[in-house]
Amino acid sequence: MKKRLIAFDMDGTLTQHKSKLEEPNRIALETLSKHYKLLMIGAGSCERIYHQLNDFPIEIIGNYGLQHAGIVNGEFKILESLSVSVDRDFVEKTVTMLRKEFGFEKFYGDNVEFHASGVITFPILGTAAPLEEKLVYDPDRLKRRKVYARVCEAFAGYNVFIGGSSSFDITQGKYNKFYALERYCTENGYTLDEAVYFGDDFGEGGNDSHVKLNGVDCVEIDNYRTFPEKAAKFFQ
Repeated sequence: MKKRLIAFDMDGTLTQHKSKLEEPNRIALETLSKHYKLLMIGAGSCERIYHQLNDFPIEIIGNYGLQHAGIVNGEFKILESLSVSVDRDFVEKTVTMLRKEFGFEKFYGDNVEFHASGVITFPILGTAAPLEEKLVYDPDRLKRRKVYARVCEAFAGYNVFIGGSSSFDITQGKYNKFYALERYCTENGYTLDEAVYFGDDFGEGGNDSHVKLNGVDCVEIDNYRTFPEKAAKFFQ
């Protein structure tokens, strides 16, 4: 079926982790936008994603489906912002227990990051770790995959994702990137067969994995600098 919608992960797909969109990737997005509806589906907040993309005019779903933003009359606007309640005491105690079990007890800043949406980040290096340390910590995700099953066990009933460069993202209920894409398609007149998704982590625990597991056509990016080459296959 002809594709009409292209959705993207950000960190590792369009950009280096927590880094700005580079010009070759911006040009590729501009070219795609002439032929397809473009949609960002991220783990972080819509505002952070928008600014990381250097204010590229694109519709954004953030926080695994809890937030939605777009460009209205030329200006960035939050269209929906949901929040789920979090048992902070349980989360703090569980992360502290896991740190002791895994030897992750030295960290910068806070033990846990609680987002306003209810998404939880377990930052192995802490909330204030220098970017350069985060980038070299676990580039192949093997360190986190080694302990992933145990983190899932400790957070039974939650969704646990290998997120960013050195953390785990934790959500509740239905919130994951496939849910976000499926809901968007349903509400905006697209079918999943008309969508393609660009991501960098479809492996076990990867926060792009639900999209592929549910049968959406996916393009895997192993280095964000290869994005223009991969995207060129969709230029018309």
